Amino acid sequence: MPEYNLDVEYNDITYAEDQVNFKEFESCTFNRCDFSLCSFVAVTFIDCSFNDCNFNASKINHVALRTVFFNNCKMTEINFSMCDKLIFEIHFKECNLDFSKFYTLKLKGTTFMDCSLLAVDFMSADLTEAIFDNCDLYRAEFEKAIANKADFRTSYNYTIDPASTKLKKAQFSIAGLKGLLAKHEIIVQ
Repeated sequence: MPEYNLDVEYNDITYAEDQVNFKEFESCTFNRCDFSLCSFVAVTFIDCSFNDCNFNASKINHVALRTVFFNNCKMTEINFSMCDKLIFEIHFKECNLDFSKFYTLKLKGTTFMDCSLLAVDFMSADLTEAIFDNCDLYRAEFEKAIANKADFRTSYNYTIDPASTKLKKAQFSIAGLKGLLAKHEIIVQ
């Protein structure tokens, strides 16, 4: 039986590789914690918030993220595609997610606000109604993704091929059109 933690606030902790394994956290808040050494196994986060935390290069292969908010977190090279997919819901604000992977995940309604998403893998992900608010999507990969009703209006540096990505009723700004036409070598000025 996993250790259960309810409504606890954790501050300024650097976690060892297996320190959070086999634990469940519900309605917990993590402030300025460092998870970069962690290799998560059988960990569940429900209705939790992470503020100013470091996850850079941590291994979250066996984690359940159920309505989890990440604020101003460092999360480069994280492979989210190996997370538990049951009731998977995450939101990001002011996070660095460069080189992370969301391959094949259902990210319906996920919010990315003021995030760096350089070279992020969204291949075959379901991004229906996702919001990309003021995000840098340079070299992010959307091949075979579903981005119907997604909002890209304030984001930039993306290149999305409408022939290989479902974009029905997705929203873009006029300035972002060049990212949809790059494949055709059309010049928009």
